[in-house]
Amino acid sequence: MFRISLATALFLTLTSCATHPIDSPRPNIFVMRHLHTPAGAKDPDLTPEGKRYAERLAEQLPSAGLTAVYVSATKRAQQTAASLAKRHKIVPKIYDPADSQGVVAAALQEPGTVLIVGHSNTVPNIVVLLGGQRPRDLAHEDFGDLWQISGASRLTKRTKLLE
Repeated sequence: MFRISLATALFLTLTSCATHPIDSPRPNIFVMRHLHTPAGAKDPDLTPEGKRYAERLAEQLPSAGLTAVYVSATKRAQQTAASLAKRHKIVPKIYDPADSQGVVAAALQEPGTVLIVGHSNTVPNIVVLLGGQRPRDLAHEDFGDLWQISGASRLTKRTKLLE
């Protein structure tokens, strides 16, 4: 009887820890819109300017502990993160931009720093879902802003990454 009680108590303790991690740190998450594209195209490549900035992103993004990069299946999102991912030997993870909650849930499970490359119509919502302050709506011309959501209080910091 003692063994059954001990086994039951151990099982309940372990399943409780699995669903409610003790003091698990929340990752440091960066969110940005893809870089420069021509207006009006359905799935455009980055412009030459966007490609230059993508190279600079790999040099400028704080990269300490970068463990994951999330991009949509669009060429512009993938091209934005390509140099950074290559530099850190990370294979970008494809997410559905219609499922902001899904990418946020996945990013919050990552053990380190995460970059999510979104779109003008998804970035504000992703920042909010991460617990940050909602940015203003983005226009087509808004490229190069980076939102950092970090800490237990989910402090939001906006930086103009590419100036």
